[in-house]
Amino acid sequence: MKDFDCVVRRFLGDFDGFNITIPYKRDIMEYLDGIEKEAGEIGAVHTVVCATRTGYNTDARGFMQMLTCAEIKVKGKKTIVLGGGGSGRSSAVALKDAGADVYLYQRNQEKLAETAREIAVKIATADESEQGIYGGSFEILINCTGVGMHDKEGQSPVLAEAFKGAEAAVDLIYTPPESEFLRLAKTQGVKKCVNGASMLFYQAYYADCLFLNREPNPQEAERLYKKYENEVML
Repeated sequence: MKDFDCVVRRFLGDFDGFNITIPYKRDIMEYLDGIEKEAGEIGAVHTVVCATRTGYNTDARGFMQMLTCAEIKVKGKKTIVLGGGGSGRSSAVALKDAGADVYLYQRNQEKLAETAREIAVKIATADESEQGIYGGSFEILINCTGVGMHDKEGQSPVLAEAFKGAEAAVDLIYTPPESEFLRLAKTQGVKKCVNGASMLFYQAYYADCLFLNREPNPQEAERLYKKYENEVML
């Protein structure tokens, strides 16, 4: 967006708060007076409170609430996060903070090394001769890439063999409701397969609490999501 500077300054002056998405989650940071700790660690902002010009990131909190509600336990679990963009960074940081053994993978090896270093997680390397199969060595697999939606619908970033022995597969894609990534996981007997619909809702809930200066309540968030699921998503 060539007029990004003008738009941001107008938003900061005219609104109480706003959300911002890719590819501007890092660009917005230079316009702010403060960055909340979690957003600083992730290196991305998607919620701005204009009164204080403070940037926040509620993706990690929404992500962890999604896992909790799905009864996916991550502490001590060998986990791979596919994709090093904003959602991949926030998911990896949240998992690391929750005690998971986190590996990150993305195609661009230079960016992978840089991102892994910035957020202090391990690097996963794909075996090219196996077309990116990770040998079924991970207990939890998280897809934070765009592979599986839009023009890549019906595709998966990993092959079915990657899910052998896994306990859970999580795809932040929610359209379609069952991505190829999740379908393949089910063929390998993975019991807990979750898409990203609830994460989207939860991160919006926590952002709304920031806008309204309300104390967030995880139980309230879950109750509201279930209501939304029953009344809107059906």
